[in-house]
Amino acid sequence: MINIADKVIVIYMIRQKKIRIYADTSVFGGVFDEEFKVPSKAFFDAIREERFVLVTSELVRQEIQAGPKSVRELFLEILPLMDIAKITEEAIMLQHAYTEAKILSEKYSTDALHVALATISDSSLIVSWNFKHIVNFQKIPRYNAVNKLHDYREIAIYSPLEVIEYED
Repeated sequence: MINIADKVIVIYMIRQKKIRIYADTSVFGGVFDEEFKVPSKAFFDAIREERFVLVTSELVRQEIQAGPKSVRELFLEILPLMDIAKITEEAIMLQHAYTEAKILSEKYSTDALHVALATISDSSLIVSWNFKHIVNFQKIPRYNAVNKLHDYREIAIYSPLEVIEYED
């Protein structure tokens, strides 16, 4: 039987565990986009304040290397605060499961790989500004159905606007 002190410790540990959030490339670029600047900056401020554990991937690193200097510099600044998910055979297999389920075509398979990497890296959620292929009300339940079919947990998918905290 668990005593009251043990229950308090368990509750404290649950509250202290930080949410792992996978950010795709669009979130880094969003800091420099007029439409997405404010919530993107607020998201990275929350990361700097260590309110979340930021997870990104080798795929994001590759995509950012081809991007503007300002985005590359932001990535390097935030790098010490990130967990980097590697592109593994397991992630590629899950990516293929998404494309085989016709959630996305092969043309957009890198977007499916972002979802797979977030899932495999044990992230609780993904943040993205990609409303066509990732943050999409029709695709999210389909990604999660494939996850469940392949014995992975469901993953929440939001824009950074939906995960930043607002003062009352």
